Amino acid sequence: MAGSKGREGEMLESIYSVLALVFILVACVELGDAATVVDVYRLIQYDLAGVPFGSRLASLNHHAGSLPFAPGADLSRTVVIIPFREVNITFLRDYIMQRQPLGGLLLLLPQNISSESREEAEEGDRNNGKELIRSELAELEKLLVHVNIPYPVYFAFEDDKITAVLADVKTNDATGQPATATTGGYKLVVSTPEPKKLASPTITNIQGWLPGLKADGDVNQLPTIAIVASYDTFGAAPALSVGSDSNGSGVVALLEIARLFSLLYSNPKTRGRYNLLFGLTSGGPYNYNGTFKWLQSFDQRLRESIDYAICLNSIGSWDDELWIHVSKPPENAYIKQVFEVSHYQRKSHKNYLK
Repeated sequence: MAGSKGREGEMLESIYSVLALVFILVACVELGDAATVVDVYRLIQYDLAGVPFGSRLASLNHHAGSLPFAPGADLSRTVVIIPFREVNITFLRDYIMQRQPLGGLLLLLPQNISSESREEAEEGDRNNGKELIRSELAELEKLLVHVNIPYPVYFAFEDDKITAVLADVKTNDATGQPATATTGGYKLVVSTPEPKKLASPTITNIQGWLPGLKADGDVNQLPTIAIVASYDTFGAAPALSVGSDSNGSGVVALLEIARLFSLLYSNPKTRGRYNLLFGLTSGGPYNYNGTFKWLQSFDQRLRESIDYAICLNSIGSWDDELWIHVSKPPENAYIKQVFEVSHYQRKSHKNYLK
């Protein structure tokens, strides 16, 4: 959570058409040939603390090329199509960091992450193949979202249409003649206005409240437990982000906790002596900007009544472990007991695994 001045500058600068599905037209420039339409998804662009990341460009109208290309080749008017299985992360990182000229980049993703990986066919290990694809996709995404790329970048899923186009592009490249309006080849076209920043991105937070039970009936004097989860996710292509564990798992847990405690609090006999505050906040991947704005909206009395806050994030771990992060050692005896028990169990679980 953030509490310092200038956090709004760290919020994602949303841009026009980032979340929209864009169409790419792969057209043959030779007269009489047909066009192929493929769904594509644009690389995210955002500012973090005033530093631009992702790509600021969206429109394309360049000829298609493929790997490998000759060293020193002029690719300033070429969109390179690269299937994920052919991506060399090291080469791509160096190419981007050196600001080499490129008309654009189209990355082809596998339809299903369970598809065979590069080494899976030889080793016959499907599970290892899935993990290899996941790790390489994560590495590619990390590269693309942490640099400022000076050309348009799009993603598409492999299918028969795009595979056939890529095969033709490779055949043309093998002749040694770059595709031009006179030699023929494919041209990739995305007709869209260049994206614009939104000066004031909309942040929507959702709040729920269960009043506790106090003898004199003044619930405003009761301490409050806040249970919070951010509901949005982050990815290299916003339209492709799924976020099952970032933070779908936290949202599901919060809703279930709210459901269970609403049943308990509906009966005075089972109502606790704490107010329960539930919050679904946006801007989680951007320094919890939505949570910060949500806290700012509280009046001072409510803010000071919060005795304990639980932020649920990425709790759908596959290794049966939950991690607890605390800003300082808890003072409340009951909360301290929960923390110490969970800490002991985590250490015991690690020793057991050894």
